[in-house]
Amino acid sequence: MEGTREECLCAGGNVLVFACSGGSNVGQISNQAAIALEEAGLGRFFCLAGIGGNLPDMVEPAREAEKRILIDGCPVSCGKATFARAGLKADCYVVVTQLGIKKRHEFAFADEEVEKVVAEVKEILSKTE
Repeated sequence: MEGTREECLCAGGNVLVFACSGGSNVGQISNQAAIALEEAGLGRFFCLAGIGGNLPDMVEPAREAEKRILIDGCPVSCGKATFARAGLKADCYVVVTQLGIKKRHEFAFADEEVEKVVAEVKEILSKTE
């Protein structure tokens, strides 16, 4: 619709989940883990690209969140760098490759790999509550 500003559907929430969603299996695992965390009611999947784009409607809710969960796929840490640029800090930070999952330039992954990431996030959150 021309002239109408489209609202993002990922606005607001007390606990926000961000995923690197990169072009590899571990990026896709981080993305799927973020979806699983939202579906489990542990947080709301939020737009990391909006943070990287410095969009005020994305950055301000992220700043005001009670907790921020950040899942990076690999040690390149694009999500962590994006947070740093915006002055944000993750309350729960997970790197998929640090869980023993090898990075490959493909998009296939196993459900067990996603479950491993979700379990790690839950473990970290249980220590911060």
